[in-house]
Amino acid sequence: MNSKKIIKFFIPNQNIYLWIIGILVLILFRYNIIISLIGGVIFVYLVYYKATTTYKSEERWKEIVENLTLDIDAATQNILLDLPFPLLIIKKDGEVIWYNSYFREACKVETNILSMKITDLLTDIDLNDINKIIGNKNSINYSLGEKIFKVFSNAVESINSEDILMLYWLDITDYELIKQNYISEKPLIAYIQIDNYDEVLQDSSESYRPLINAVIDRKINAWAKELDAFIKKYETDKYIMVFEQKYLSPLEEKRFNILDIIRETQSGNKIPVTLSIGVGNSQNSLSFMDSQRLSKSALDIALARGGDQCVVKKDEKISYYGGKSQAIEKRTKVKARVKAHGIKELIQNSDKVYILGHQIPDVDCLGAALGIYRCSKFLDKETNIIFNKSNPSVDILYETLIKNNYSDVFISSEIASKNITSNTLVIAVDVHRRSFVEDSNILDKAEKIIIIDHHRRGSDFIDDAVMVYLEPYASSTCELVSEIIEYMDEGIKLEEVEATALLAGIYMDTKNFSFRTGVRTFEAASFLKRKGADINKCKQLLKDDKDIFVAKIEAVKDAEITEENMAIASIDYTSDKIKLIVAQTADELLNLQGVNASFVIAQDDGVAIISGRSLGDVNVQVILEKLGGGGHLSVAGAQLENVSNEEAKIMLKQEIKDYIREGEDK
Repeated sequence: MNSKKIIKFFIPNQNIYLWIIGILVLILFRYNIIISLIGGVIFVYLVYYKATTTYKSEERWKEIVENLTLDIDAATQNILLDLPFPLLIIKKDGEVIWYNSYFREACKVETNILSMKITDLLTDIDLNDINKIIGNKNSINYSLGEKIFKVFSNAVESINSEDILMLYWLDITDYELIKQNYISEKPLIAYIQIDNYDEVLQDSSESYRPLINAVIDRKINAWAKELDAFIKKYETDKYIMVFEQKYLSPLEEKRFNILDIIRETQSGNKIPVTLSIGVGNSQNSLSFMDSQRLSKSALDIALARGGDQCVVKKDEKISYYGGKSQAIEKRTKVKARVKAHGIKELIQNSDKVYILGHQIPDVDCLGAALGIYRCSKFLDKETNIIFNKSNPSVDILYETLIKNNYSDVFISSEIASKNITSNTLVIAVDVHRRSFVEDSNILDKAEKIIIIDHHRRGSDFIDDAVMVYLEPYASSTCELVSEIIEYMDEGIKLEEVEATALLAGIYMDTKNFSFRTGVRTFEAASFLKRKGADINKCKQLLKDDKDIFVAKIEAVKDAEITEENMAIASIDYTSDKIKLIVAQTADELLNLQGVNASFVIAQDDGVAIISGRSLGDVNVQVILEKLGGGGHLSVAGAQLENVSNEEAKIMLKQEIKDYIREGEDK
């Protein structure tokens, strides 16, 4: 038992004694009146004494408390006045009711700001932001003059019971400067590769080759020196560069003009030199390994998109610069042979094969699928083409296939999804973007995926593929598949309808072999002709009906030719064949004199669809990517939900102007 409890036990409350004395006096009154009267007088005195002493004690304590409160108030006032940082007191509506000298100095105001609204004094501050941080540890950053402050807020009840806000301004200028310097000096890695190094040297005379190498090295090193960067050439056509992040924004503003500097190199070379650059900038990691991984991935994207461009990858955000020249066609077929053998091995090691195309397949997609189907059947594998619904682009081809007993070849994505196993191989043809495939659930369930495509690589890439054959130089996917058939096995025999469908795919994408056609395109066509392709039947597969023909003529007649030599047409025609009409109208507009690129807009179930075409001088993919689309340098498309034709046209014109301005600013 502690001392306080012992004292309380032996000296209880004084009121108990008074009660005991009073009871004893009453008892004595029965036995001795005189003694009881004396005791009564003493009892009354004791009660009086207790009352007066208690009153005096309470008054004394009240005085002590009041004096202490005054002392605390005075100390609080002195603290508020002498706080070594700006302090501002405002009402809930933002009216200034008090501030200290440090706040006046920070604001650099000479006049009295009492009764002013804080929003009038500090025009870019928001009361809602202040109210959100009241009474918690959160804060907002605000700049006053050349200094940066972290602002905390606290609500206090005033004398008249009205809430007032106290704003504490902590100077974090030095911290922010250190942070900004750290970010700006963060090292970034850039991978640089000459796209067509071998082709440039092969097309140049022996005497000019050392000069070309020297000029390229000099220009790249001079560019690195401007950035105060470290650069190392680790292969004959590859460089790695490390530079500070503060140089990235100026590079983006100039749109990596080193691409144009190198392309304009003329030192005995017959074809222009082009670069591909990949830059990684992780906002969430400080690791050099993460930066290197992002940079390498960015370079892979640049190369897959045809080269002559820079790709900056900031975690999941990807920016493209350049890419305005045609992809250089590779002269060697070594890669095609390697890919053909790789695909053959993967097919042989699978229990079944599903061939998947893009949404609303065209002749190039379906023709390529038929070619891969024949390869797989030759290897004696259970094979099906996932095909949910026909459309005007392939109606004639699909009906021809059904007449030729191919009905069992096609299955719906629903059935395919149920039958996929861990050893099923899915081959995606004419598509590499996950959001564009016929059914993305197939990709989610498949463990082995092959991609065969000729479009420039987009951001929504199917990353988990075991093999990617993406060649943007190719005229069509049918051209790539024809080479795969040729190199996979000489014993593969194509049915006439299959060879004709493959040739029709090439025929369609090259606009009758007059557009984006290389040596290998004609070699592929020759191969298919030897395999039994019929050119007349090929043309039959691509014929239009009267409605489509009339709709195209009307759209061409009303097309607008812009100052940039681009044709823009808007179609109000409603049809289940609208996508085909839009694509073919864009092709027709390229036949007009003075038109370098064409865009056609139409509505399809509440979505504005845009189809873009060019002759190669204009990169329609870059333009339509800004609108959420993609495709190839000369063939691209986009879809805008809940946007009218007129709104889509305005947005398109703005992107065209930006594209032209970027070209002029180079």
